Amino acid sequence: MNKLQRYIFLALLTAGALILSIIEGMIPLPYIAPGAKLGLSNIVTLSVIVVFGFKDALLVVVIRCILLMLVATNPITFIYSIVSGIVSTIVMSIGCRYLKKLSLIGVSVLGAMAHNASQITVAAILFNTPNMYYYLPVLAFVSIFTGCFVGYTSIFVTDNLDRTLLKLKREI
Repeated sequence: MNKLQRYIFLALLTAGALILSIIEGMIPLPYIAPGAKLGLSNIVTLSVIVVFGFKDALLVVVIRCILLMLVATNPITFIYSIVSGIVSTIVMSIGCRYLKKLSLIGVSVLGAMAHNASQITVAAILFNTPNMYYYLPVLAFVSIFTGCFVGYTSIFVTDNLDRTLLKLKREI
């Protein structure tokens, strides 16, 4: 795959992550845990980590967060989004690279927990209260289910993306 094709794929995946983030903001979730979301854009992030690598995944996350702020959210939400996106991308990349016994589902659960922990940390800093950490066990519990969903979906996306890229390589 040449550079242009790589950038086109990454741009399409970034657009997909942005669309998933916008759609996720519109989905009313039951109030099991206020503030909890499915993390649909992490499907794209984890797939990019597996297929393209850490640097490209980080680029996709940063561009998605900036575009999301410009299109649908505000600067405060951007702070939560960029910090937790970068932290979860780092954790999922480490999980993929060094924890070989973990499936993508396990890596995704780790990423979901890191995402929630970093958002709680940002909230604790912004509101200047460590009491925010009392909510972390609830979000960690929810992370198990959302991480499993994202991980399972990422397996499907990664397999199909690998097949598409193989076809593209054969045609060149």
